[in-house]
Amino acid sequence: MIVANALTKTYGPTRAVDSIDFAVEPGRVTGFLGPNGAGKSTTMRMILGLDRPTSGSVTVAGRRYHDLPAPLREVGALIDAHAIHPGRTARDHLRWMAASNGIPMKRVDEVLGLVGLESVADNRAGRFSLGMGQRLGIAAALIGDPPVVVLDEPVNGLDPEGIRWVRGLMQRLAAEGRTVFVSSHLMSEMAVTAEHLLVVGRGQILADCSMADFISDHAASYVRIKAPERGRLAELLRREHCEVSIDGDELHVQGRSAAQIGDLAGSAGLHLHELTLVRSSLEDAFMTLTADSVEYHATVGATS
Repeated sequence: MIVANALTKTYGPTRAVDSIDFAVEPGRVTGFLGPNGAGKSTTMRMILGLDRPTSGSVTVAGRRYHDLPAPLREVGALIDAHAIHPGRTARDHLRWMAASNGIPMKRVDEVLGLVGLESVADNRAGRFSLGMGQRLGIAAALIGDPPVVVLDEPVNGLDPEGIRWVRGLMQRLAAEGRTVFVSSHLMSEMAVTAEHLLVVGRGQILADCSMADFISDHAASYVRIKAPERGRLAELLRREHCEVSIDGDELHVQGRSAAQIGDLAGSAGLHLHELTLVRSSLEDAFMTLTADSVEYHATVGATS
């Protein structure tokens, strides 16, 4: 388990992380989301002892990372997959990591096989593609068979097969009872991987809840309708206490199911050309919640 208490990090006048409390529990994949500049990377670095908190604390299995006698056996991490000497082979990179924490050398071949790098294990890391580098970084995170795994953008550079493999790996690690904490900007992938979400913005916790609760709380489903007599239908639905908005040639309706809307339209003799339930997504919920926490906003359609 990872536990933070009043965790704070300041850089001059800037509070990158602002007195946050959270617990990442074992047995599930916890997604860590937030806009750029939200404090995600700083929080992960403090978990791993790479940055010192200004105040507060964060522990892994009840101890600070610096106090762990063999940290790779307690927590595995992928923060920067390129933090590898380019002249060192994949096998040698993992060997020195294993030796530094008293991990048996047979584990090197085990993790190389796990991530699919057996055939290039004796190639220099500097010649690896982005995806191969990611796989080596994941192998390094798992070298100590740790009960806690922290991954920052683990699918960056991977092809669809690799992304699917990482998803299955994280879910399998969680099913084994491990603590899995993963940060990603790929909302579609996080939506099918994580069970729990921790969302930050401007250094503060915005949400700490299950995936299902997060989506239902921050993005509403609606019924999309196309109809030749759009105005009459909108009036009818509003009289039935529905929330109706117009988007181009569509009506977006909340307050009734698609079946109920179809029945209402039919009873009024109104034809429908489309009647579709649009379910809310993780991306919709995330954008709604973090709209005020985005550091930079682009202007659509702006030209120089």
